[in-house]
Amino acid sequence: MVKAVFIDYTGTTVQEGGDELQEIIMRICRNSNIHDPKEAVGRWWELMKQYEESSYKEAYLTEDEIVEKVLADLCRMDGLKENLDELHELFRGFWVNAPLFDDAERFYNRCEVPVYVITNNGVPYVEESMKKKGLSPAGIISADMVRAYKPHREVFEKALQISGCRAEETVHIGDSYDSDVLGAQAAGIWPILVDRTGKQQHNDILTVQSLTDIIIKE
Repeated sequence: MVKAVFIDYTGTTVQEGGDELQEIIMRICRNSNIHDPKEAVGRWWELMKQYEESSYKEAYLTEDEIVEKVLADLCRMDGLKENLDELHELFRGFWVNAPLFDDAERFYNRCEVPVYVITNNGVPYVEESMKKKGLSPAGIISADMVRAYKPHREVFEKALQISGCRAEETVHIGDSYDSDVLGAQAAGIWPILVDRTGKQQHNDILTVQSLTDIIIKE
């Protein structure tokens, strides 16, 4: 019996988009050696992931600290000439204001067991985002709490601790096989992969194209 649902934030609950992110990409393309928006997006997420993968325990960096390092890398490697404080503030706006997926709102409101958000972002940003969007998760579990990003099992184990549930009493929903599925499995939690594009091929796990395909009752 499922007693709690854990769900990813960026890419699952909210979209990787919005006015702030569009402005960031536009300014990077206008004021650096990268002029293709797709290349700029790819470059940014590549650097972010590299820092997240190396951030663990004593070497842990918050998302805010990682953004500072990525912006510095873009200046050094790609000739970015920008107001870095303004770009960083735009990222904080993106974390709060990223648009909600339509199916996410329906899922949060219809799920009959407590829903906990597991995120790499800081709790204050996600709390503000949820409040603005009219959602009330039972809790928010951040990588900052355990100084480890997904897929490290510590962040999932923290969610179990906060929810008061055993692993077999929970599911984790996310859009990333590497971060969400493998991380949940490492903690003994049943994963559900959300693939809204229908392009991922993973026959070993339950995959859905919409959160509304998932029905969890008390």
